[in-house]
Amino acid sequence: METKGARVLVIDDELQIRRLLKVALSGHGYQVEEAATGEEGLEQVALYKPDVIILDLGLPDMDGLEVIKRLREWSSTPVIILSVREHEADKIQALDAGADDYVTKPFSMGELLARIRAALRHRAGTTEEPVLYFEDLKIDLARRRVTVGEEEVKLTPTEYELLKNLALNAGKVLTHRQLLRAVWGPPYENEIHYLRVYIGQLRRKIEADPSRPRHLITEPGVGYRLL
Repeated sequence: METKGARVLVIDDELQIRRLLKVALSGHGYQVEEAATGEEGLEQVALYKPDVIILDLGLPDMDGLEVIKRLREWSSTPVIILSVREHEADKIQALDAGADDYVTKPFSMGELLARIRAALRHRAGTTEEPVLYFEDLKIDLARRRVTVGEEEVKLTPTEYELLKNLALNAGKVLTHRQLLRAVWGPPYENEIHYLRVYIGQLRRKIEADPSRPRHLITEPGVGYRLL
């Protein structure tokens, strides 16, 4: 998806934050709409049909988590949380509820812009595309074939399922629980050591330098994302 002209909806009760984001994002070619409450935000999503939503958790009429849950009943639009809540538990709760990413206030505009681009790429990749590219990493979903550069990488079935789930949600943070449930099943959703072992194995196979990964990124205490 071309980011120029992409529609961004900012749902935040702080007027100064909304003004700041409107000026900054408009300056980078985005079309920006605003909402000051959760209810207004949900209405704006239906009317405005944004490409990405920036959502504060501390809204005056309802918690941002409730906004996400209601939104996910009918919309898959990427949601980036922008909040002062910085505890891991808050991040995990928001991501498990259906948010795509989480940025804490105070924030760097450069970081937020990068997260918006990642969310837009994820949305663009939700079409039925059988081959996914991440620079030198290629994942052929139809053939279940993974290559790095010109070299085919041999993965175990579990390694492949883990990589596939991350690839289909490229740029999005997937929590430990979400990945464990998707790959191993609900009874294993607390077995975080499984993930650490398999992520380590995947990095040794797909990263040029496993100790400084470019593709498989750790979100400390929360989960992983593929870039």
